[in-house]
Amino acid sequence: MVHPDFTILFVDNPFASAAFYRDLLGVVPVESSPTFALFVLSNGLKLGLWSRHTAQPAVTAESGSVEICYRLEKPADVDRIYSDWASKGLRVLQTPVDLDFGYTFVVTDLDGHRLRVYARSEAA
Repeated sequence: MVHPDFTILFVDNPFASAAFYRDLLGVVPVESSPTFALFVLSNGLKLGLWSRHTAQPAVTAESGSVEICYRLEKPADVDRIYSDWASKGLRVLQTPVDLDFGYTFVVTDLDGHRLRVYARSEAA
């Protein structure tokens, strides 16, 4: 069976996006060029940032059509990350709120991709 292990976000400026994710994730990219940057995270996920201007085949989708989710253990952890990210000036789409699956908030990266942080509720 084939399972994905790599996510690519199409971005306007890979250097700027790499700096954004370096600060957000606390890790440096393992590869960085004018058209592509790559992060390998401790959980094994690879996150690529590819210039939407040079990707092949050409990118036709709108930016911001992707959501990356970060699962945390407790609602207090969600509040802590929200405070940290909001203080960095990230655009907030949703302040911390209880939804049917858990406690969550949503911000965006430089290209409008959604970043959701959540802690699952007991009932979910």
